[in-house]
Amino acid sequence: MSDSASTHSQSAPAMMQAMRQNAFGGPEVLYETQVPRPKPGISQVLVRLRAAGVNPTDWKHRSGRRFLGDPPYTLGWDVSGVVEQVGLGVTLFKPGDEVFGMLPYPHGAGSHAEFALGPARAFVHKPAAISHVQAGAIPLVGLTAWQSLVDTAGIGAGDRVLIHAGAGGVGHAAVQIAKARGAYVIATASAPKHEFVRGLGADEVIDYRTVDFADAVSSVDVVLDTIGGDNQLRSLGTLRAGGTLVSTVPVPAQGLHHEAQRRGVRAELILVEADQAGMRAITDLMEADLLRATIAETFPLTQAARAHEAGETNRTTGKLVLTMEGAAAGG
Repeated sequence: MSDSASTHSQSAPAMMQAMRQNAFGGPEVLYETQVPRPKPGISQVLVRLRAAGVNPTDWKHRSGRRFLGDPPYTLGWDVSGVVEQVGLGVTLFKPGDEVFGMLPYPHGAGSHAEFALGPARAFVHKPAAISHVQAGAIPLVGLTAWQSLVDTAGIGAGDRVLIHAGAGGVGHAAVQIAKARGAYVIATASAPKHEFVRGLGADEVIDYRTVDFADAVSSVDVVLDTIGGDNQLRSLGTLRAGGTLVSTVPVPAQGLHHEAQRRGVRAELILVEADQAGMRAITDLMEADLLRATIAETFPLTQAARAHEAGETNRTTGKLVLTMEGAAAGG
């Protein structure tokens, strides 16, 4: 090899596999490609992925209904993997450390690839007893539930909490977190999923297909809404005076805040944030066996489109996860 050829090969960027999209559309717009591997900048960590959750926000972004602007881009916010490189100033992690966390939402997306880049403090150490699949399923839904119920609503022992869609990704994490905080949990779910939701710790489960929750529930301290629209307004009537509705759908139903004020309750709309303190709290719950993701199905990274198809049926229970080489490592 000539000196010039050697120099060229050394300067060529390392490449990685990623699932990308160049246009909005159905799952078929996702395609496998090679892109340059990112390099960590100041205070950043490059993680070699082992597993990454797939969430409703992924297929909503894929179809053009969210915040990222126009493609091309790589989706994915959940991360579980091994630190490959650290940037200047990073002291919390070293190459080889197993970590998990959530990339900054929404503009930090990119975990549906072999490597992902994020701020060091978006991650925490992954306990050895927790598998990468389990760790890759939890961050976005766990942080959404934690930030909604604990940081925003301040739930504690004895509080009555209504959680909509208790068998869903956020819902099934929220039921467990609420129970760990000592709350009395009422959840909505279709009848076939009642046993599952009770197994998570729900004290009551309402079949939303046959029972109107607005008639069946009253005087709760907190409602977690993951559905949006009219569900936000109708949930206000289940709250006691001074109670709090937190909705993970950041678009208020018409008149929501006026009606909340009229009833003497709070209505908050939340978007999840990367949060190391929240991840540490979630890790503590996982280590204490108080929080666990139910894995509906796993798919190889290259089958991301199939994962999107499965998610969009709205029939899954728990989480869908993309796996990379070595995903089973760590328990």
